[in-house]
Amino acid sequence: MVILKSQRDALLAPLQSVSGIVERRHTLPILSNVLLEKQGGALTLIATDIEIQITTTSENVGGEGEGAVTVAAKKLQDILRSLPESAEITLNLEDKRLLVKAGKSRFSLQTLPADDFPRMVITEGEEKNLTVTQKEFRTLIGKTQYAMAAQDVRYYLNGLMLMVDGQELRCVATDGHRLAYNSMAIEADLPRQEMILPRKTVLELNRLLTDNDEPVQITVGANQIRFGFGHTVLVSKLIDGKFPDYERVIPAQLENRMTVNRQVLHSAMSRAAILTNDKFRGVRIILDAGVLKIIAANAEQEEAEEELEVQYTGAPLDVGFNVTYLLDVFNNLTGDDVEWNFNDANSSALITVPDNDRFKYVVMPMRI
Repeated sequence: MVILKSQRDALLAPLQSVSGIVERRHTLPILSNVLLEKQGGALTLIATDIEIQITTTSENVGGEGEGAVTVAAKKLQDILRSLPESAEITLNLEDKRLLVKAGKSRFSLQTLPADDFPRMVITEGEEKNLTVTQKEFRTLIGKTQYAMAAQDVRYYLNGLMLMVDGQELRCVATDGHRLAYNSMAIEADLPRQEMILPRKTVLELNRLLTDNDEPVQITVGANQIRFGFGHTVLVSKLIDGKFPDYERVIPAQLENRMTVNRQVLHSAMSRAAILTNDKFRGVRIILDAGVLKIIAANAEQEEAEEELEVQYTGAPLDVGFNVTYLLDVFNNLTGDDVEWNFNDANSSALITVPDNDRFKYVVMPMRI
C-alpha cells in the first residue's frame, strides 16, 4: 500500500522538527520511533519521550493510501538526509515493514504498531492562554536559558521558571551560582502563576522557534503547558517543585558601577580564558578609576592579563569570577554596552543593559 509520495524536503523538514526529543536507545523501543499518520492529503508526525510530545502536520501530501505506523526516527531522518534534495520519496507499508523508495534506492525498515504509540494525554480544565510572537518568546528564553542547571540534584533547577503576572511574562533560570532574569509585556492580564519548564523543553523551543512575528499560542494547564506555532504543537509536563525566590537573589543596592563595550569585554574575557585553570575557570577582575584588568592563571604558572579603559569611578576592587559564567551572558546579549554593578569582593555582582530594566544577571564571586 502506497501511503505517501513527497519531495524529500517536504518530509525531512517536519521529521527534523519532531525528532529532536527522540532518544536512539530507550528502555521502551517504541519511544525511539516517530508516528506517521496520513489522512487524506495531511501527514501528521508525532514524537514523544513521555515528558514532552511534539506534533507537526504537513498538508497537500501525495499518495492515495491512508494509515498510521511508527518507524525509527533517526534512521528515517538519516536516510532522507543522504538522498538528493530533488528526490521524490515514496513510502510503502508492506508486511509490517516500511519501504522507503527514491529513484533506484530502496530501504526496508522495521515498524511497530501505531496503536502502541504512547501519546500524551492532554489535560483539560482550568487553562490560561496568552499569545506572543515567536521572536519575542525566543529572545525571552534565549537571554536566560544558559543559566539553567544541567544535572543538579535539586531537580527544579534543571529547568526554567516561566511566570505570568498581570500583563507581564517573566523568565528566570539559575544553577545556584548565577541567575538570569528577563521579562516582556503581554496583552493578556493574568493572575500570577509560576511554571517550571524542563530543560529539554526549553532547548527544543529554542531550536524550533524562529525570529519572526508569527504567533506562539501558550496554553497553561494544571501540570502541563502547550505551545502552538506554525504547524507544530509542543506539549510538555511541568516540573513539580518550588523555584527559589529570585527577587531575594537580585541585589537591590549596589555602590559601584562600571560601563564597558560588550564586544570589547567579551573579546578580552575570551583571550584571558585561554589560560585559566581547566577545572576552576577563574579570572580576577581588578577595577580602579577608569581601568579594568582581567587576570587569569593556571597550574602551569602561565598567566594572561588584559587591560581595558572603562567608565568606573568607584572604590578599587579585586574580585574573582568563573569566566564561563561571564562569557555565557556576554554571548547571549545584544547591544553595545553592558553595566557591571558591584558592592565588594564578597558580594554578588549584577550585570545589566543600559536603558533596559527587563534584563538582570546575577553572578556569585569565587575565591582565586
